[in-house]
Amino acid sequence: MRSLPAPDVIALHGAPALRWGVIGPGVIANDFTATLHANSDQRVVAVGSRSLDRAEAFAARHGAATAYGSYEALVADPGVDIVYIASPHPQHFEHAMLAIAAGKHVLVEKPMTTSPADTRTLVAAARAAGVFAAEALWTRFLPQSIVVAQLLADGALGTPRLALVDVGWPRPIRDDDRMFHPGGGGLLDAGVYGLWFAQFTLGRATDVRATGILTRDDPAALDALGPDTIAEGDVDLQSIATLRVGTGPDAPMASVTTTLLAPTDGRATLAGSAGVLRFTDHFVFPAGFVVRTADGVLEFTDPSGLHGRDGLVWQAAAAAHAIGAGRTEFAEHSLDDSIALADTLDSVRKAISTRA
Repeated sequence: MRSLPAPDVIALHGAPALRWGVIGPGVIANDFTATLHANSDQRVVAVGSRSLDRAEAFAARHGAATAYGSYEALVADPGVDIVYIASPHPQHFEHAMLAIAAGKHVLVEKPMTTSPADTRTLVAAARAAGVFAAEALWTRFLPQSIVVAQLLADGALGTPRLALVDVGWPRPIRDDDRMFHPGGGGLLDAGVYGLWFAQFTLGRATDVRATGILTRDDPAALDALGPDTIAEGDVDLQSIATLRVGTGPDAPMASVTTTLLAPTDGRATLAGSAGVLRFTDHFVFPAGFVVRTADGVLEFTDPSGLHGRDGLVWQAAAAAHAIGAGRTEFAEHSLDDSIALADTLDSVRKAISTRA
């Protein structure tokens, strides 16, 4: 391999300008809306929240035309084409199903739901309704992932053998933080990225092993949360999962590390029989990487000029292009991919919670 392929990214302008509604006007919805308005033709026109004041503040901040004090009113708005579900993880299923029942397209923040059963039900409902539905696995649509996908398709690294991934950002343990109640935890918030990267590069896991630290194991968590909160439902603070894809001596494997107790650099590695790819920046965000093969070293630098969560715009543009073409799911991260990812997440969480 003498050169890297150019990133054949989705055009941020020129797709149908969808009218977006937002459910859950929190931090990620704020970043999503800001980058859509700054970097694409997509527009957030309505926002829904249980608090009308909160919805009105979000609408005023971003120039959205309408604020609703209920989710039902938002999904009933005939001026909304697609709903971005940015509520807390345990509410994704309910809110996405509400929008689908109203005939709206949906882009659901990752993880799509908190269980494989709910993910399957959501997927079946979207397919029956004939609407577009997707999990907002935004990293898949960044320029670096487009190039990695092309390298895999071309066999540039040989046969993929091993993926090493870590994602972690420290979070103070507090009882008033949803992350430390059921539906929270490191895996659903951060680990989903690492498990997705393993699936993206190696395929769907067929054997999953894991160990980890739960809130009940951590003295600081016991002190900050108290026994009643922990009894309500343990969540994972840190984990190491090992995945295997297929059987036999050549089956590729992955190690995925997740933590809420310490920062990690997120520099994922993919090793193949003919080369190795190592990220030089945090792979979740717009990033660069280096490829080493027998032909030498090649470096990819993100050419977009977008940084951090500005990269959320790529998935919105991809959704607009897909809907404009009459498709009801992403080819890059299909609904079946979301089901497989939900299965793996569930297997890791169960392995940690049921360990001796």
